[in-house]
Amino acid sequence: MNLNYDDNAKIIKALSDSNRLKIIDILSCGERCACDILEHFEFTQPTLSHHMKVLMDCGLVESRKEGLWSYYSLNNSNCNKLILFLMNLMTDTDDCICKDKHKCECK
Repeated sequence: MNLNYDDNAKIIKALSDSNRLKIIDILSCGERCACDILEHFEFTQPTLSHHMKVLMDCGLVESRKEGLWSYYSLNNSNCNKLILFLMNLMTDTDDCICKDKHKCECK
């Protein structure tokens, strides 16, 4: 598996905020309107918009407009890719970076 460290670092950075982790948890139950997500927080709609933009920019969340309302959902494909990346990163596999042809000759 080709591990894309730069792209996944961007996603992990987006998830380093506890509010964004909570938003991901809320969206794990299915699509939600922005107003429904906002009920779980004590910040304003512009702050929610900022968090949603960060999550959309890294590809974990998708949005759609319906009239005046914005609806958000997880991009399950990208979420699964992140999970696979983390599993491969922390697992000794045949194509692991530590299996490089160049062995250390240090003594």
